[in-house]
Amino acid sequence: MKKILLSAILAFATHSAYAVDCNNAMTQADINQCAGAEYKKSDVQLNKVYKQVIGKVDPSQQLQLKTAQNAWIKFRDADCAFQTAAVEGGSLYATVLTGCLEAKTATRTKELATFLHCKEGDSTCVFSAN
Repeated sequence: MKKILLSAILAFATHSAYAVDCNNAMTQADINQCAGAEYKKSDVQLNKVYKQVIGKVDPSQQLQLKTAQNAWIKFRDADCAFQTAAVEGGSLYATVLTGCLEAKTATRTKELATFLHCKEGDSTCVFSAN
């Protein structure tokens, strides 16, 4: 049910017949639309960075990264479900859920992006800068 609701939010956010001024959103529908649009932007950025990172690692690391990313997605979704349980079924639920998903997605994007800026000899990086 939650995935269906989130899909509906994202679909609405990207296919609305009118543009919403997200700096001055007044209705819950507009606020939901803006939250969905922000989450979508974060998700697009995450996918862009993920593709860059996976393209730079060796094949064995690609499998590890795919496994880690899939586990992270499950964690993100489960954690956001937990964090939004108090408002589930209420009018704020969609906004709070997409806000949680957006924040976690932005954090993961930053985390993956650090791998694109490794310094030679940095043992904490999965690969060195080329």
